[in-house]
Amino acid sequence: MAFALCWEIGCAAAGVTSPDSLIWLKGIVKDAHTKKRLANVNVYIPGKDIGTMTNGDGVFSLKIPWEDATGKLLLSCLGYANSSLPCTHFTGHPAEATAFLTPTARVLGEVTVYGGDAKSLVSEALQKTDANYPLRPHLLTMFYRETIMKGNRFVGISEGVMEVFKDSYKRRSVAKDRVRMQRGRRLLSQKTKDTLAVKVQGGPMLSVYLDVIKNEDAVFDHESMAYYAFRHERIEMLDDRLHYVVSFRPTVRLEYPLYSGQLYIDLQNLCLTRAELSMDVSDVEKANKAVLRKRPSGLRFRCKELSFVVAYRRHGERSCLDYVRNTIRFKCDWKRRLFSSAYTAVAEMVAVDIVDSPANPIPAAESYSNKQPFSDQTTQDWDTDFWKDYNIIEPTESLEKAVKKLRKPLRISEIDSKFTLLKNH
Repeated sequence: MAFALCWEIGCAAAGVTSPDSLIWLKGIVKDAHTKKRLANVNVYIPGKDIGTMTNGDGVFSLKIPWEDATGKLLLSCLGYANSSLPCTHFTGHPAEATAFLTPTARVLGEVTVYGGDAKSLVSEALQKTDANYPLRPHLLTMFYRETIMKGNRFVGISEGVMEVFKDSYKRRSVAKDRVRMQRGRRLLSQKTKDTLAVKVQGGPMLSVYLDVIKNEDAVFDHESMAYYAFRHERIEMLDDRLHYVVSFRPTVRLEYPLYSGQLYIDLQNLCLTRAELSMDVSDVEKANKAVLRKRPSGLRFRCKELSFVVAYRRHGERSCLDYVRNTIRFKCDWKRRLFSSAYTAVAEMVAVDIVDSPANPIPAAESYSNKQPFSDQTTQDWDTDFWKDYNIIEPTESLEKAVKKLRKPLRISEIDSKFTLLKNH
C-alpha cells in the first residue's frame, strides 16, 4: 500500500535547566580532505541525548549543562568516520572552532555479507522491528523548522518546539502516536505579490507519518513490496557501523505515484537506519493529487518534486527516530497570466531529548491538529531570546538575511496584505 506523504522539516530541541547552568558550544564541521563544510552532521553528547545538527553552512551551536562541559562531543555523518572531541574544544574561542571529519574508505575487511537478494534483505529488516526499535512508549522533544521560498527569496519561516509521543514499535501502527506543540514563532511576507492561497500536505505530523519503520503505510508493507525492484548498491559507513545500501524503484504503474530511493541497513543487526526517497512526479495529475489539498479556482498547480530523508539513531540498544527532512517544489500560475512562480517548501525535524516510558501519553485533545497550517498556530513575535534553554539548528547565512528582510517595516499600503500559503496534511 502506498501513502501520500506530507512535507515537513525539523530539527532537534532539547530542554535543559536554567540558563545560568548552561554553557554554549559552537563550531564548524568540515571534510578533512576537501575542507568543504558539511551539512546535516549529527552533533551530540553520547548517553545524554543532548544534541543538534549542523546547518547548510556546516555550523552548529549547542547548549549543555556545566557538569557536562568536561565530557566529549560526538560528531557523525553518512560516509565519514565518527569524531569525538572534548567539549572544551568548542568553548572560549572568538569565532567558531573547527572540527574535521575523515571520509571512510570502503574497505570491508572481515565482515559477513548478507547472502540473499536485496528484496529479502529489506523484508527481513522490516521484520526485525521488535529487535531493533523501542518496545516501550517514549517521548521525543523535537525542534521543527519550515521555510517557504518563492524563487530564490524566502517568504515564510516558522519554527517550533514539539513533543512527540511514540507508542511501542511492536506493531507497525501510528494510531496512538501524538504530537504536541510547546511553542512556536513565524515570519511571513506581507507583500501582496507573495499572496497565494494554496494548501499542500505538511506539518509537524511528519514525525508520525514519515516514520517508515512504524508506519507501514509510509512506503512499504507486505503487499506494496511487490511493486518494487530492489538492488544491492554498496557498503557504506554510518555512525561508525557498516551498512548495506539498497536502492529501489517501482516496476508497476498504479492509480497513485510510487517512490524510488535508497535504504541503509546495518550489517550487524539488519536495523534500517536511514531512508532517502523521492516520489515519481512524471504523471502530473497523480503527483498533484498526492500533494495538493486545496487551491483557489483559476490557479494551476504542478508538483515538481516531493522527497524526504528519515534517519534513526541508537538510544541504548535500540534505534529511535532522530531526523526527518522533507522538500516540496511546485509551480503555480493563474489562468490568462503569462508567467508561473516556483515555490520550494522545506521542513526539518531532529530529536535530541528522549524520555523512556513517560507517565502519560499526549491526550488527543492536546495533540497537534492537521486541520490548521503550522504557521497559523504560532506567534508572529520574532523574539531573539525566543528559544532560551533550547538547542536548535542554527539558521544558515541566507536564512539569517531573510529574517532581517522579513522583519523590516512595510509601507502602509502593504501592511494589510496577507501571505496565506497554507500547509497541512
